[in-house]
Amino acid sequence: MRDIRIGAAQFEYRPGDSSYNLGRIRELTRRAVESGAEMVSFHECCLQGYTHVQTFSKDQLWDLAEPIPDGPCTRALMDLAKEFRVPLLAGLFERDGDRIHNTYVCVTGDGLVAKHRKLHTFVSRFLTPGDSYTVFDLLGCRFGMLICYDNNLPENVRITALRGAEIIFMPHVTGCLPSTMPGRGTVDPALWQNRERDPVRLRQEFQGPKGRGWLMRWLPARAWENGVYGVYTNAIGWDEGEVRPGGAMILDPFGEVLVESQALEDDVVVGFLTAEKRELSSGRRYLRARRPELYGTLVEPGSETPVTEPGWKLKTDTP
Repeated sequence: MRDIRIGAAQFEYRPGDSSYNLGRIRELTRRAVESGAEMVSFHECCLQGYTHVQTFSKDQLWDLAEPIPDGPCTRALMDLAKEFRVPLLAGLFERDGDRIHNTYVCVTGDGLVAKHRKLHTFVSRFLTPGDSYTVFDLLGCRFGMLICYDNNLPENVRITALRGAEIIFMPHVTGCLPSTMPGRGTVDPALWQNRERDPVRLRQEFQGPKGRGWLMRWLPARAWENGVYGVYTNAIGWDEGEVRPGGAMILDPFGEVLVESQALEDDVVVGFLTAEKRELSSGRRYLRARRPELYGTLVEPGSETPVTEPGWKLKTDTP
């Protein structure tokens, strides 16, 4: 890889309002480019919204989804990439044949560069999980993509790194969710509504085990154990009766936070990712020390059918 400046964004999206969401992407891209960003990434399904589809019928989800690269959201994203002369990464629901996917795309002004279909879908039973990993070359670097829950499984990040990814984009919609884990749970919506008058209480919630505290239990390990940069993006603000904590950040190959947003609003941070950190990282040594001949158990079929389930209860699907 070469040294590169990358932007990681957070914003309060509006469900089903792609025009508004593209407007926020445009503004945050402008800010990132003015700060030197050479590419800018946004969160999971930020173009159309995410959490609200829990109760969608298949027809409703189909109507929301669009083909890639010829759908209106992807085309509009390409126009923004062309306007600002930087690659952009964002998420949306994709329809392909009779399938619907949770997809993350990288585009330039010249077209689609890469797309990743989420491997571990759960927000709707009408989604089809992806069946492959995504690694691509751009701007002198080798990138990977993994969407939200994909990053919870160490195997996914490890395989993406083994396929040569130096920088992995990790878009999410997460945090401050109902949970059985001690200290976790939702945030009182009143704190979000009152954030300008009393920012301290909301920031304490976001920084604690409901938000950042939970994330820092595992996400830095994914970067550290594989010697890669991790570009984490997330929604912030009101999201179907709950509050998301944002916290956009870039982790370096040592698992340290390179840059991070603590803003209680739409924001973008720009990090300077350098090649030498990756070469010096412990994770690079660990990859070289692997003994695959011992790992057969990892690929043996389990006694139960694989299932992706969140640590919180989904709303009932409509018939």
